[in-house]
Amino acid sequence: MIMARFLHLADVHLGYSKYDNPERTKDFFYAFQDALDRYAIQEQVDFVLIAGDLFEQRQILPAVLNQAQICLNQLAEANIPVLAIEGNHDYEPYGSRTSWLRYLSSWEKLILLKPDNEETLEPWDFDNKRGSYIDLDCGVRVVGSRWYGATAPLAIAKLAASIEQLPPGPDTTVMMFHHGLENYVARYKGSLRYQDFAPLKEAGVDYLALGHIHQNYAVEGWIFNPGSTEANSVIENQEQNPRGVYLVELSADGIEADLKRDYRQRSIVRLTCKVKPHQTPEEVEQLAINEVTHAAKQGQTADTITELRIQGSIGFNRSDVDVRALRNQLQEISEALVFLLKYDVTGREYHTLAIDDQQPPSRKEIERSIFADMLSENTRYRDQAEELSEGLIDLKDRVLQQQSDEDLYTFASQLIEPAAADRNN
Repeated sequence: MIMARFLHLADVHLGYSKYDNPERTKDFFYAFQDALDRYAIQEQVDFVLIAGDLFEQRQILPAVLNQAQICLNQLAEANIPVLAIEGNHDYEPYGSRTSWLRYLSSWEKLILLKPDNEETLEPWDFDNKRGSYIDLDCGVRVVGSRWYGATAPLAIAKLAASIEQLPPGPDTTVMMFHHGLENYVARYKGSLRYQDFAPLKEAGVDYLALGHIHQNYAVEGWIFNPGSTEANSVIENQEQNPRGVYLVELSADGIEADLKRDYRQRSIVRLTCKVKPHQTPEEVEQLAINEVTHAAKQGQTADTITELRIQGSIGFNRSDVDVRALRNQLQEISEALVFLLKYDVTGREYHTLAIDDQQPPSRKEIERSIFADMLSENTRYRDQAEELSEGLIDLKDRVLQQQSDEDLYTFASQLIEPAAADRNN
């Protein structure tokens, strides 16, 4: 028998504006609205948890506030209470005693559970719109917290002691906390250890509703993090980093948390093409065009966020590829909402002349080897590396003799012309 059902989500980030695209900003609103409709309103849950970062910024535009109010009003019409905490993106600014979440709470759009003092937790006061925990009619006690940053372990210890001192209440305790657990996202530093959270379980927390990390994970049947509702970057694509919202059922048999991902989200496509040192700039560009064209013909890229990463070693100057022009061309081919081109290429290492202690090479031999090595790494001059290296030695000597710029330019032009003619034949 199901005793209570609720929706746990976090990191909505309304107002997110990366890639400077208005449609992309709307994605975060549409994802939030659709997830609430599908898994809160249609599922007729008892309540909704927002475990931090409803907003992207502590200072928001009127349109962003309106997006939040539209969604929260829909829940109010369905008689579904919303319980929230502040995250690191939307907690009250330094020196201020209010935030936009506090504003929404004052207008009864949500219930902001925030301890004024971690050592003494107060019940929610419907008149003053303040409190740190609430006992719901569905038989669940929900405890709030706030963004603690580096002081989180100390705050947890105090909160756990305070929870143990609370008066008797519902059999099930749910707590919201905005912080990450170590070992689940490699790039994130400053996360907490499981041992840091353990006092909360000992204090009676049955379900710890986390936020902050944009990737889904669940640990030991009581710690749950749904991930962000919409991807903030291409590395948060669903295939590599699953995320969504948790539809949770509490019963006599325990906790069943089902990660829901089937709601409106912007698709992300990540493509890669490998380049090799023998390829010319034109061949590299064509390789990229072929990769994106193939994906577009398969119907993968239209209206998506598409990233193409060009990787490998090249045998020419990086600037020989006009990255901006290539990106614009690929954007047109892909018909993506946002197209990202990552030009992650490197030149090959030079192999200097080996030195024999018994017969060390002459200065000219060293110079010839270095020049030939450098030229052979460039696809434009590889076939003429040996001949051109002699010419570069001569050019260096002419510079040391302080010949005029005009004479040096003439010599260099005559040196390069045969190589250019060979490439055109």
